[in-house]
Amino acid sequence: MNSEIQPEFSVSEAVAIFNQILETATPTIVINGEVANFKVSQNKWIFFDVKDADASLNCFMSVFNMRTVIEDGMRVRIVARPNVTKWGKFSLTIQTINPMGEGSIKRAFELLRAKLDKEGLFCFERKRTLPELPSHIGVISSVNAAGYSDFIKILNQRFSGLKISVANTQVQGEAAPNQIISAIRYFNELSIPPEVIAIVRGGGSRDDLVAFDDEVLVREIASSRVPIITGIGHEIDTTLADLAADVRASTPSNAAQVLTPDRREIISGLDIKLRNLIFNSERKLNDMTSDVSEKKNYFGQRLDQIAEDLETQYKYLSATLKQLDPRTILKRGFAIVRDENNQILNRAAEVGEILTIENDKFIIETEVKNVKAR
Repeated sequence: MNSEIQPEFSVSEAVAIFNQILETATPTIVINGEVANFKVSQNKWIFFDVKDADASLNCFMSVFNMRTVIEDGMRVRIVARPNVTKWGKFSLTIQTINPMGEGSIKRAFELLRAKLDKEGLFCFERKRTLPELPSHIGVISSVNAAGYSDFIKILNQRFSGLKISVANTQVQGEAAPNQIISAIRYFNELSIPPEVIAIVRGGGSRDDLVAFDDEVLVREIASSRVPIITGIGHEIDTTLADLAADVRASTPSNAAQVLTPDRREIISGLDIKLRNLIFNSERKLNDMTSDVSEKKNYFGQRLDQIAEDLETQYKYLSATLKQLDPRTILKRGFAIVRDENNQILNRAAEVGEILTIENDKFIIETEVKNVKAR
């Protein structure tokens, strides 16, 4: 008889033991294969098989973890946790999934692009203009990458003295999208955020740029309250992040050129403006001097005319006053008659009344002897 004790479990205990063994031996695994039987259940759960020529594995994931668009026939790279379900089936619980190979990457790109474009994420109307000369730039990149070095070098060459805040992230691989998303949120949540965010990454294969086709990242870029410029890959590379950004630069170096004017051009422009200002100021001063001279001559002539008119009026009034002077009237043979109260007589005189008669040369006292009406 075999004296060795056989382990004995209930079904649930056996499943738990198997999953414990799997978790210890292979907590997560990476598998490359082709998608088959892809379907979405209740708009919450995703089921599909990943296969090659000789085998097939069941896969399960939540819609929330799907960061791109997948369909049957695509080659994918999945990171998953193997486990045995309570129904006794071996399954892979997917943590991340990304298309592999030029054909699958291109197909996933086009499918997700169509989806997001239909939602309006790439519309020109929602894009904002960048500040003409930002004083504070937020940069999201890998500080060890050549693209980042090129970006900073061009910035300093064109316009030094800017405030540069850098969020160091991975720019390829499975961790890259979430790190870049966190960096965007960090800059947006600052009490005084940068005036613009630059996401930069140097060139690479299309596989290397897949992180920038991540759906959640693209949506985060589109919803950023701080304007975003991207400089990803080479000029011929276009990612969904580029389409969602407010401005797409062809390379990291081009992003630096778009963000900052060349200080030599600024100095030259200011010199031209200064020359124009001096020229225009001199012209206006000459025009004002000429205008003042003309007005001076006009007002001088006007004052002369006024003085001449006043002199003429003075002479006329003087002559009129002279004619109205009683002394002038007396010289013409008239006389002034006053009564005893020295009041000018403008009534009928009375017989016996003493009157004073004043002419040009004499004052005569006389008594009225007789009064006749004319």
